[in-house]
Amino acid sequence: MIIDIIGDIHGYADKLVGLLHQLGYEHNGQHFVPPKGHRALFIGDLIDRGSQQLATLETVFAMLDADVADAVMGNHEYNALAYATRDPDNTSQYLRSHNDIHRRQHEAFLAEIPFGSEQHEYWLQRLYEIPLWIETDYACFVHACWDTDSMAILKPLLTDDNCLTPAGLIATAKEDTVAFDALERVLKGVETGLPDGIVMVDKEGTERTRVRVRWWLDELNTRTLREVSRAPSSALAQIPPDALAENIEFALKTHKPVFVGHYWLTGTPEPLSPQVACTDYSAAVDSGYLTCYQLDTEKPLPLTVNHFIQHYHDEKHI
Repeated sequence: MIIDIIGDIHGYADKLVGLLHQLGYEHNGQHFVPPKGHRALFIGDLIDRGSQQLATLETVFAMLDADVADAVMGNHEYNALAYATRDPDNTSQYLRSHNDIHRRQHEAFLAEIPFGSEQHEYWLQRLYEIPLWIETDYACFVHACWDTDSMAILKPLLTDDNCLTPAGLIATAKEDTVAFDALERVLKGVETGLPDGIVMVDKEGTERTRVRVRWWLDELNTRTLREVSRAPSSALAQIPPDALAENIEFALKTHKPVFVGHYWLTGTPEPLSPQVACTDYSAAVDSGYLTCYQLDTEKPLPLTVNHFIQHYHDEKHI
């Protein structure tokens, strides 16, 4: 079987439909039907940013309901649940605060699916149905990081098929807890602290004193911080070239290929390492292309550039 692993859609339904057609999927009036021997897998971040939130959800969930696709949860689906759930310890507040940054991140979704509406409640319940990760005999699928230690912490808070429960949402939303840190690893990746006095500004305009780590590299703690950091070159230039990565507690504990999204890559798709591939090539901006990796379950390794397919939606590629 071929698993068509589709990257972060972020409400760009036109790009999704274009990619599905390109892959040979046909719509039967109810859902997209894959070519014989194919199955789709969505790697998370279905929502936020784009102007076609509802169409994206309807397209994806029609395929999930027809059992022709699977999905894992992205941090934006998790954030949507936390944004809509009151904190039981302070019912005047929500698990994810409604500050300006969070409102801006979520405004495209709420513009189509108004907060507190019946439609909103319906889609929140559907989001609970998406597992945090999927492991098969041939591969591992997760939005940001395959961290089995964090998964072991999360497992008691999840259903048997690794879906969040309302209680699990509350437990993982409390900052400075083991459960919170584990959830952050799985849905946002590995981070490490920057040297004292260095602050980076992310694409949302938020100042950060920590940086994402390219956890798919080996021997992380023997490399320089610049080498292991995942950040724009202008931000990396702030880090002293001889600063070493230290005390990064992570090890990839599987021999299977691992597929992720999340990382806003650009350029020509290629595996991140011999074992890890990412299908997020920044489809949430007009110049980014929705990307798929076609995994042959009979021969999952080696990962190769030839298995990537991008949907070129813009005129310069037509």
